Amino acid sequence: MIEKYQVEESNEKQLKEHKKRLEFVASGVENIEDILQKLTDFQVAIPSWALGTGGTRFGRFAGGGEPRSLEEKIEDIGLLHMLNQSGGAISLHIPWDIPQNPSSIKALAAQHGLRFDAVNSNTFQDQPGQEYSYKFGSLQHVDKGVRKQAIDHNIEVISHGIELGSKSLTVWLSDGSGFPGQLNFRKAFQNVLESLSEIYEALPGDWKMFVEYKCYEPNFYSTTIADWGQSLLLATKLGPKAYTLVDLGHHLPNANIEQIVSLLLMEGKLGGFHFNDSKYGDDDLTVGSIAPYKLFLIFNELVEGMNARGMNHASDLGWMIDASHNIKDPLEDLLQSVEAIQIAYAQALLVDAKALEVARKSNDVVQAQEILQGVFRTDVRPIVAEARLRAGGALQPLQVFRQCKIRENLIRQRGSKTVATGL
Repeated sequence: MIEKYQVEESNEKQLKEHKKRLEFVASGVENIEDILQKLTDFQVAIPSWALGTGGTRFGRFAGGGEPRSLEEKIEDIGLLHMLNQSGGAISLHIPWDIPQNPSSIKALAAQHGLRFDAVNSNTFQDQPGQEYSYKFGSLQHVDKGVRKQAIDHNIEVISHGIELGSKSLTVWLSDGSGFPGQLNFRKAFQNVLESLSEIYEALPGDWKMFVEYKCYEPNFYSTTIADWGQSLLLATKLGPKAYTLVDLGHHLPNANIEQIVSLLLMEGKLGGFHFNDSKYGDDDLTVGSIAPYKLFLIFNELVEGMNARGMNHASDLGWMIDASHNIKDPLEDLLQSVEAIQIAYAQALLVDAKALEVARKSNDVVQAQEILQGVFRTDVRPIVAEARLRAGGALQPLQVFRQCKIRENLIRQRGSKTVATGL
């Protein structure tokens, strides 16, 4: 869909103005080279299900040119990575994207500079031909046969991940109850723990299990893994390979996610993130489109916590987008999301941690606020763009995407009525 020279030509036209903006913002930053290297190293995984147009419970509006196979999804992510040099991983959802020929799929991903991130299981839907239904839960189900079916599925997902070089399994359950009296909370939790323990035993020694939580939906009275405390309890009981995964939309309104992140890091049990944004609930909106300051505060705690533990920012946590695109072009939305993540990360890297600690120790609340808001109000986009440029990406990825008419080309190649697998 795009050639390297097109990116280079676009960069050449913008280079003079970019250098001017970069010089202005970087002039007061002592460790600018270190920040640029961290931004270059930082990669965000793109989920295979995010390449098509999403939807709501009320309808779905296809965008055209959607990938019809796992191979085309990899090609789309490769395109994104070519533009921004920050989306160098793909996260598969099984059974939506089962690799039929793992060796060729792995080779295709490598050709596009991609690796395989966490593999994701699905026990929130009934698949054609399965023996038992998950209508009343999966790993929590009162029927041991249903639980075994869900356990076996997760172990199968691990086997696919091993073939592709993945190193982690993400488990999200829709298990819960819709009405009072429907469920014995304690027994449901114990069933989930027992089921996860069997899956945990199937993990290779160098793998991680990410236990995701969500406060509500699709069940609205209770969710069996409803919050970070319940996820942490499970991860602690399971063992050292189990961690909590934080989805930014899976909390009750106004939850202090940055505090949650800080405490999970302190306990060494934060596994990773699903990035998105929300106004009301689990809206799965473009990252940074609603609450960019909140995203920055989360990254501020991440940077401080990872530094305190001597962690590698790029590789010690799992970074992934999890959003739904109903009215936007999915590829444009993903370019915006990755940019927002990089901006928040860059801002967090600019925080004067020593000055902030001095303000805290003297109870100078005003100065603490000034330090954080001063950084947040700094336009770090030239720094992020410079990191892209040095890595071989586009100074303005979205602009190149549109100038090259990539979506129009995809529609011509794939058709206007295509539907991405799994959606």
